[in-house]
Amino acid sequence: MKVSIITAVLNNKANITDSLESVARQSFQDIEHILIDGGSIDGTLEMIQTYPARLAKIISEPDTGLYDALNKGIRVSSGEVIGFLHGDDIYAHENVVKRVVEVLESQNVDSCYGDLQYVEKDNLHKVVRYWRASEYRPGKFKSGWMPPHPTFFVRRKIYEKFECFNTKFRIAADYELMLRFLEINRISTHYIPEVLVKMRAQGISNRSLKNMVLKSYEDYLAWKVNHLKAHFYTILLKNIIKIPQFFER
Repeated sequence: MKVSIITAVLNNKANITDSLESVARQSFQDIEHILIDGGSIDGTLEMIQTYPARLAKIISEPDTGLYDALNKGIRVSSGEVIGFLHGDDIYAHENVVKRVVEVLESQNVDSCYGDLQYVEKDNLHKVVRYWRASEYRPGKFKSGWMPPHPTFFVRRKIYEKFECFNTKFRIAADYELMLRFLEINRISTHYIPEVLVKMRAQGISNRSLKNMVLKSYEDYLAWKVNHLKAHFYTILLKNIIKIPQFFER
């Protein structure tokens, strides 16, 4: 089972090598690592090009945002399973991809996901918050639940059947995609109760009301485009109260 890992990056010279090394250290061997650079001008691309033997493909060109970049990666990938590791993220240990493949095969499911830790920008061992995902049940999205997208691995056939990211969404296309896959089309999934990804906590403590409202509005639109009933103020409230609910110190 080949696994395609797609990394999107833009002007992140300081951290990109951590992500590259994280994938290179995986014990599972059949990995196709694809890097999509949005046209970095800070030396990121030069840093990436020192790792050519470890990267199956490198694409560097302007894009319209993160989700456009991820869609490019999906289109050029060839793995049976697709996962994403962003430029600020690392895998929690060297057996993450191996564990994912074992679960997909043993449980015979379309997807799987696990927990995520937010860590300090300059200390990947210092945990700031813990996103404990929990088991999925139909209807959980209505309570504000969602899995951590960086831990979400999905079989290629699901993207081919139900399409990729909707780039009309600026910051909630990952939410819309998981809502569409899990809640609308009921693809099968399995929760792995362990930390799969560590993410630098840049910007989390500075979450503004403006960003919260925009995120809630796009979550509301995600329901609308999938022809589901939703109320904006209910979603806004759930996005506010789910911060302590999903993120444990």
